[in-house]
Amino acid sequence: MNTPELRIRDLTMTHGRRPAVHHLSFALKPGAMMAVVGPNGAGKSSLLRAIAGLHAPSEGRIEGLSPGCIALLPQQSALDRAFPLSCRDAVLFGLWGESGAFRATPRPERVEGALDAVGLHGFGRRPVGSLSAGQFQRLLFARLLLQDAPVILLDEPFNALDARTSADLLAVMRRWHGEGRSILAVLHDIDLVRREFPETLLLAREGIACGPTEVALSAENRLRARMMSEAWAEQAEICDQAAA
Repeated sequence: MNTPELRIRDLTMTHGRRPAVHHLSFALKPGAMMAVVGPNGAGKSSLLRAIAGLHAPSEGRIEGLSPGCIALLPQQSALDRAFPLSCRDAVLFGLWGESGAFRATPRPERVEGALDAVGLHGFGRRPVGSLSAGQFQRLLFARLLLQDAPVILLDEPFNALDARTSADLLAVMRRWHGEGRSILAVLHDIDLVRREFPETLLLAREGIACGPTEVALSAENRLRARMMSEAWAEQAEICDQAAA
């Protein structure tokens, strides 16, 4: 797996001039498995969207990207499940950005293999709207499998899932990690992060810590993140440093 090093340099992002991420710098090494942890509103989802090319930074750079190297799993709440698609078409739709209308469609066995790998054997013709929350998340993981990207971004991949589904999808993530892919995942379960993720970025709009998980999630760092979140002014304009 030819996995690039992803470098975030002095990244600043805003929503309507309101601060989302401030002057963030870190590196995601090839084959890394890194969690992104922080309070609600800390800029975690915005960071993933910026890396995926869906949110333009106000300042700073994202280096190491190349076409097709990133695959993003957004939060389920951001997706419309009412659109009339079969599971097979939903998996194939994940390739549209790379393939467009004129590239050969992957062989059917690849799609079925991806569905099988996430526990959805025989679901190809099922309408997406008939799936439970857990089945739908499995479907999104199947789409990521077909995309075959070396860098995978996951935004709250286990939110509101039952224990069995979480365990099965975590096994898929371990497989990706074993293949040398880089994984950057927004998570809230600190016990899971400590158990499964060697590295952590602790974010509170600014980067609090990034490195070995036990160091990044020290009591001192987590207290600092909480204090920064409690001091946020939601109506604040873009910071003076970013505007200079």
